[in-house]
Amino acid sequence: MKFAKTIVYVEDAKASIEFFERAFGFKGTYWDNGAGMVDAGGTQLHFATYELGQGHLPEIGKPGAVAFEISLTSEDVEADFRRAVDAGAQPVKEPEKSPWGQTTSYLRCPDGTVVDLASPA
Repeated sequence: MKFAKTIVYVEDAKASIEFFERAFGFKGTYWDNGAGMVDAGGTQLHFATYELGQGHLPEIGKPGAVAFEISLTSEDVEADFRRAVDAGAQPVKEPEKSPWGQTTSYLRCPDGTVVDLASPA
């Protein structure tokens, strides 16, 4: 298992990426789907609109709700998902194969942190 990225949900992903480029000198990439990322020195920091995030976590952007997620990649999403649930995580979205071939799932840790657990892209 390894840490993949953090996704921060915002009103305007492009504006956030441009800010991180100006403020910190990171190289940014924006995709037309409402998301993008900056290369933060070997780790990617992603930004996505609330609307885009609501496609998999409907509460994103609502007051007091999820504002970011931590992404982990796993070679065995099913087994690692079950291990996390056994350790106390709440299943949000059971593992399933996406149209692009990646297995994806979502968990909520006991402290409320959302984890996107997926196979490598």
